[in-house]
Amino acid sequence: MNNYQSTIGLEIHVELKTRSKMFCGCVNNPDEKNPNTNVCPVCLAHPGVLPVINKKAVESVLKLGLALDSEIPQISKFDRKNYFYPDLPKGYQISQYDQPLVVGGKLNDVKLTRIHLEEDTGRLIHSSQLADYPQNEIAASLIDFNRAGVPLMELVTEPDIKSGDQAVTFAKELQMILRYLDISNANMEKGEMRVEANISVSACDELGTKVEIKNLNSFKVLGDSINYEIKRQIEVLEKGDEVHHETRGWNDNKKITVSQRIKEKAHDYRYFSEPDLPPMDIKEFDLEKLKLEIPELPEQKRKRFISEFGLKSEQVEIFIEDYNLADYFEKAISELLAETNTIDTALKIQLLFNYLTSDIKGLMNELGGDFNTLKITPPKFALLVALIVNKKLPSRLAKDILKEMFESGLEPEQIMNEKGLSQISDQDIIKKTIQEIIAENPVALEDYKKGKQNASQFLIGQAMKKLKGQANPDILKKLLEEYLSK
Repeated sequence: MNNYQSTIGLEIHVELKTRSKMFCGCVNNPDEKNPNTNVCPVCLAHPGVLPVINKKAVESVLKLGLALDSEIPQISKFDRKNYFYPDLPKGYQISQYDQPLVVGGKLNDVKLTRIHLEEDTGRLIHSSQLADYPQNEIAASLIDFNRAGVPLMELVTEPDIKSGDQAVTFAKELQMILRYLDISNANMEKGEMRVEANISVSACDELGTKVEIKNLNSFKVLGDSINYEIKRQIEVLEKGDEVHHETRGWNDNKKITVSQRIKEKAHDYRYFSEPDLPPMDIKEFDLEKLKLEIPELPEQKRKRFISEFGLKSEQVEIFIEDYNLADYFEKAISELLAETNTIDTALKIQLLFNYLTSDIKGLMNELGGDFNTLKITPPKFALLVALIVNKKLPSRLAKDILKEMFESGLEPEQIMNEKGLSQISDQDIIKKTIQEIIAENPVALEDYKKGKQNASQFLIGQAMKKLKGQANPDILKKLLEEYLSK
């Protein structure tokens, strides 16, 4: 099997985040539960109706092209792609063929062929999927046209990908860029981002026969299906058989690809220019304005977070995948560095990172909420971390105060004052507590005298417990060591 090489290209469909559909004024709402609600004569293809191009959808595709260093042709046009399927109301799809909006570009060292714009189809719902469908009725398929006409972007790569893992990495990076640009939510579980993989295997430099796997709706399925298909094609070739040019689907229960139909070719769709839509002159769009709207993208953010904050690659990736988390982190760090002077900057950043990614995220998971509803503002969070850094708040109490802040939104010092939770640094109080716990734990004292160093840790824990976790840990440790040394 090592003598074979695999060649993979991806076609990725993405529903765009616009207020209305691609060619009519119907609401584009992927969360609509009532079927056939967001429909009109245009998206239902009634006789005599005419489409109108959604400018926002065009700008979204152009913006992605600019972000990926693609070429933006001067003229672009729409075409009719003719095929018949129950969820396609017109009997054809308005798409783009020979003059797409975007040509070329690169992402993760994978070259792009094109990015074009089209309209989505409706959605078929089979009676077997409906819990309330009468079991004695004949099986049926119902059509929901809410999705029909939704702006659908298609990105096509060159066959530069060599494995399922590389394909997954590419698709994940694209998903993040779409979200950074705010042109799509790209939720695969909702069908807002759908992937098709074209795979061929050969034992020489020439390309093998291409097989397409349709409708891959998760990153895991994408990786698993490609890896399986590579293995399947190699086994076919090893037997001396031919791989057929076909479309296959993924059976997630059996973890195999299954044949669906012979793959269509471009001439099968009888493409011709859409007669109801004139060609678009891209000079009508303000490309310079669109460039200025492009934010810092994931790869740029990776490099900056590593160089500016000294974070490890795996730590940075947490922020890359969550734009709101990264934004909160930067605002809090800025406040923290202004509040503290007495400790190494790297240590401050690491402390804030730990409390943010572990404790605040943990509270969100436990109690619900997100960064849009979080009552702990970045300045308030920075104040909490500053209290820990400046030895005014033990880390043991910080978690309790953080939970109170999460629920009330109050500042940490206000909570500390109201609950009497200030850190105890008074040496007389701490010395008295040390004397009491040593008197109460003679066995631990004898263990220490015998050289058992963990006995001192036990005594520190007992002193902390007696002082309700409020003792300054550095002072407590120093005074205990002095006492034991005598």
